Amino acid sequence: MPLSPVSRLRPALWLAAALLAPTAMAQNTAATTSTSAAAGPSVQDVSLIAGTCANCHGPDGRSTGGIPSLRGVNERHLLQRLQAFKAGTATDATVMTRLMKGYDDAQIQALAQWFSKEAN
Repeated sequence: MPLSPVSRLRPALWLAAALLAPTAMAQNTAATTSTSAAAGPSVQDVSLIAGTCANCHGPDGRSTGGIPSLRGVNERHLLQRLQAFKAGTATDATVMTRLMKGYDDAQIQALAQWFSKEAN
């Protein structure tokens, strides 16, 4: 059965959302955390940021393919990996180096905390 024009656009829309989300969230987080910079992103902001990771790492960070799962991984390890991606020092990185440049340090810390916790 041939794909409808809308069906053919879905992968492109997902990719666009994944690539634009860090920028949009950085602007949103900056506006919502200006009164308390030490507090970091809100839980809602983190869940939105983390949602962009689902494109590759699976729903809720649980991958079913060859890409590593993030859910339940040690927070310190995740933080070190995400920071290495952003710094460009991870030698095994692919697209992650480019993606992590869109996040600030508070967002990276929040992502590491978010995925380190076991969820339902």
